[in-house]
Amino acid sequence: MRGFLFFIFLLSAGVEALELRGEMAQGGLLLGKAAPGEQIYFDGKRLRATADGRFVFGFGRDAKPHSTLKICSGADCTEHPITVRQRQYDVQRVDGVPQNTVTPPPEVLARIRKEGALVSRARAKDSNSLAFSQPFIWPLMGPITGVFGSQRVYNGHPRRPHYGVDVAAATGTPVVAPADATVRLAHPDMYFSGGTLVMDHGFGVSSTFIHLSEVLVEEGQQVRQGQLVGKVGATGRATGPHLDWRMNWFKVRLDPVLHVGAMPVDAGP
Repeated sequence: MRGFLFFIFLLSAGVEALELRGEMAQGGLLLGKAAPGEQIYFDGKRLRATADGRFVFGFGRDAKPHSTLKICSGADCTEHPITVRQRQYDVQRVDGVPQNTVTPPPEVLARIRKEGALVSRARAKDSNSLAFSQPFIWPLMGPITGVFGSQRVYNGHPRRPHYGVDVAAATGTPVVAPADATVRLAHPDMYFSGGTLVMDHGFGVSSTFIHLSEVLVEEGQQVRQGQLVGKVGATGRATGPHLDWRMNWFKVRLDPVLHVGAMPVDAGP
């Protein structure tokens, strides 16, 4: 299903109409359209645009409440302030947890660093694909058991926030591509994430699926929206079978739910 999007049109003297679509909130992805040939800057950073003026950017989990989009046509520039909705995240505090269950043993640290570098390189791709502008679909239907931004504090020490949405399903349940993509990483077994898949939707937007029991595509493969790409599992450090779907704009962590829309109420296992 297509997610709910806010539509905003900004008109300024000397600059043609600017269109933004998306959730102006922490974790939101914004799709923009400016006049062809204009230069776009987001908080001072130049954004790449297509020949017809399309561009994309996103807000991280802890994005500040105010950002600025600047549009320039030659020497004529106009700044558009953006108010970013601040969100409240669920934080759970758990004490008395054996330390060896929350801290990886020293002998696996090199493996963890190597695998983290593989994921970072896959997410850093800046391809020309326009798949990011497609309406995304849910890769799996089912109950949501984990949400973006939540965090646990074990024995007084905060762990990394959860950067995806978890959808529970039986091991082996098919998982499909949420949009057209190029497969940038297909790994059968990473320490934390188990079966791991990173798909590039273009202009720095990517989807990551983790804890898969099977990865059914190969690196470099082109996949279409709705195509089977893997199967649900509980590989890596998972407590039960589910799909953990994460989205990024380069290094910026995004909330897939804000982009795809709420899970259909009648979605079942």
